[in-house]
Amino acid sequence: MNKIFFITFLACSVVFSFSAHAQSGKQHRNFDREAFFAKKNAFITAEMGLTPEEAASFIPLCNELQEKMFEAGRECRKLSKDLKHNENATDADYLKVIDECVSVNMRQAQLEKEYYEKFKKILSPKKLYRYKRAEGKFAREFMRGGDDRKEENRKK
Repeated sequence: MNKIFFITFLACSVVFSFSAHAQSGKQHRNFDREAFFAKKNAFITAEMGLTPEEAASFIPLCNELQEKMFEAGRECRKLSKDLKHNENATDADYLKVIDECVSVNMRQAQLEKEYYEKFKKILSPKKLYRYKRAEGKFAREFMRGGDDRKEENRKK
């Protein structure tokens, strides 16, 4: 069961990082990271049914994990972007990007395992399970466009 959650989380992380990267420059500049995390934290807190005490302990750790995951993927995203604009890319260039991205996935898996151990000290197994489900649900809703993004697109 944990493998399924891990694979789902990893897939969502990769999809999210590449889809966010694929946005146009103007949309990317308008992305409010703080508002996004506030909305995500509220969603996860509600979905998990966290008490205020649990949320006070868990959410900062959750944010810390997300920041480290993002930072771990930074070099892969940079190399991918550079490769996309390189019309004379060699097989070695492609392999470098692939190798870096695989290494990133491994680092992210290690981070997730490290934080999973920390989460187990704060959350019951049931709430930890709810966290994994809430992460996936939030990612799906975000990718679909959520209510705020749909409203923003209607205004354009």
